[in-house]
Amino acid sequence: MRSTIASLLLLLMPAASSLAQDIDYPEGFGEPMRLYTEAMGDFHFPISTDSEEAQAYFDQGFQLMYSFAKEPAAHSFRASQLADPDCAICYWGEAWAWGSYLNGAMTSADAPRAWHSLQEALARIEQASPKEADMIRALSTRYIEDYEPENRREQDEAYADAMSDLAAKYPDDLNIVTLYGDALFLLEERRGYRYLEDPGTAHLHDILLSVLEKDIRHPGACHLLIHATESTPTPELAAPCARYLGNSIPGASHINHMPSHTWNEMGLWHDAVRSNTLAWHSDQKAAYDLGFTIYPTHNLTMLYYAASMGGESAAAVQAAKDLAKLNGNTAMLAMAMLRFGRFDEVLEIDQPPNGEINRAMYDFSVGYSALKEGDNDQAQRIATELAQLTETTTARFRFHDGADIIGTLAGILEGEIAWESGNIEAAAAAFRKATDYYDNLNYDEPEPLPFSPRHWLGAAYMELNAYDRALAEYRQDLSEHPHNIWSLFGAEKALEALGQKDAVISQDLDEAFSYADIWLLNTKH
Repeated sequence: MRSTIASLLLLLMPAASSLAQDIDYPEGFGEPMRLYTEAMGDFHFPISTDSEEAQAYFDQGFQLMYSFAKEPAAHSFRASQLADPDCAICYWGEAWAWGSYLNGAMTSADAPRAWHSLQEALARIEQASPKEADMIRALSTRYIEDYEPENRREQDEAYADAMSDLAAKYPDDLNIVTLYGDALFLLEERRGYRYLEDPGTAHLHDILLSVLEKDIRHPGACHLLIHATESTPTPELAAPCARYLGNSIPGASHINHMPSHTWNEMGLWHDAVRSNTLAWHSDQKAAYDLGFTIYPTHNLTMLYYAASMGGESAAAVQAAKDLAKLNGNTAMLAMAMLRFGRFDEVLEIDQPPNGEINRAMYDFSVGYSALKEGDNDQAQRIATELAQLTETTTARFRFHDGADIIGTLAGILEGEIAWESGNIEAAAAAFRKATDYYDNLNYDEPEPLPFSPRHWLGAAYMELNAYDRALAEYRQDLSEHPHNIWSLFGAEKALEALGQKDAVISQDLDEAFSYADIWLLNTKH
């Protein structure tokens, strides 16, 4: 089959190049694309073709688009065209792949590729089925020849309107309805918190849930629903489909990973660890052409974060090590080591990361570890530098003001220094300051820090015998990070000190310890 596609490529490439004129394509795009049968799921979208190869490549391209693997998806749709040059919907597929998607607007480089592919689809529309012709016409509202990224909202709105009509015409075609949901999502703010009272959010949820009510395993609808619910008060809306999503396209790492967005919000930390471990396996398989690597650093960061919250130290540290190998950023490695008390190993990390915020995370970890290893002078020097940087920085870290991250870290380190000197009241005050900065952080997946300053503030209140205040801090943290082992342990100790019991806390803590590879002596971690 691969040799057949290669032969067709050689025969058709001159004509394709002539039609494409001066359009640039990614390096290697003209090379043959194989069918990754071991990496794909059982997804099928029947198209008007007599070519089994064209159908197989089309199904593969669709799955890769649902996985946010845009370039391989476009490449696969191109292979379907080579297998059947008269297949109009195959050109539609490539045009779709070059367009905007949830994680990025169509670029100026992709725009002519999308436009050209759409023209090829329109030129063959007479060979398309009525449904395929409708899909091509709907997509034609999305692209213009002279694309200007800053004005794309006009085309996005026109496309969403066209897909609304198409979804109404074909309500039982779950992929068309999913594409309508995708078009709606592109009109929403991608980042930040979502509110169920917002009409756009509610409508988007309704559309995606309508697909999943008919097919709970639909990979495209579930992927989008996770993103549409993760920053709302009800992330659990996506849990039923998330249970199936990770294995629906086995070799696509982003699909493997996606359930962890829901599991993190629900506090199912071990499930999130497993999802991202599976994703990292697919990322590694890609090196042997057995899968597709998609956002590998994100997969590792989510793995390190979930494992840190769940008390799985080996997974957290190994993920952070792999991340440092992949991108040279040792900040997460230093914080993972610190989270699990491996202070001597933090001090052995001799390659500081680049970037002001990453460097602040690294410096904080070094200062904290130096304190624990008896070097108070170095700890105080770093604490002073972090406090000063909090006041002067203009840096940002993803979607956060850098001052809120650095201020959180400076407060924790200041509090630990005060605690070591025996001044617990001053320690509590510093931890409260850290918590104020921490509460300013925006929604993010994962959060920029693998711990909450409330873990330290609760411990300080325990030391001050203010058990009710400690319990309040731990409960607040559990409302924000459900089932995390640190606040479960702290809450259990605070309840014991108050002469109380909470069966839910006790049960949750027992379950957390069934996955954790650490033991805890007291509330000061």
